[in-house]
Amino acid sequence: MSEPNFVYVIYIATTPEKLWQALTDGAFTRQYWFGHIIESDWKLGSRVYFRDGDDRHDYGEVLEYEPCRRLAYGWHAASYEVFRHEKPSRVMFELEPMGGEVKLTVTHDEFEPGSKMRIAVSNGWPLVLSSLKSLLEIGRGSELATADKLCKAREQAIAQAKSAA
Repeated sequence: MSEPNFVYVIYIATTPEKLWQALTDGAFTRQYWFGHIIESDWKLGSRVYFRDGDDRHDYGEVLEYEPCRRLAYGWHAASYEVFRHEKPSRVMFELEPMGGEVKLTVTHDEFEPGSKMRIAVSNGWPLVLSSLKSLLEIGRGSELATADKLCKAREQAIAQAKSAA
């Protein structure tokens, strides 16, 4: 049996097009996601890479791509030894326009039993998504999710995952 899914819902005062760009454009992701740049040509089956500077560290594969509505990709977190030997998990973004806002549902699932990645994402996604909301609504991401604050927040999530039995 696999670990339970991680599901997070957030409402963002933006358009589906702007939110979609923020999810798929590395220049945007860098501003709210610990300095990570996401790269892909976004074709089904294509690779997705997460990069810090010149270092590509995590990767996956595009599983679903329906612009401004639904995006899913596999995610293999190879950047830390604690996650390196786990099988890839899946991340899915669903966008639903609601007046002047967009309901964003993020589901991260397909974790193997005892997954330490599951523990880490349950701490990481709320910070990343709150930072995304701030960037789109007020023009800047959360200080906690910017590159200069990266080490402390990310290392806390890694330490918690490592200590889980």
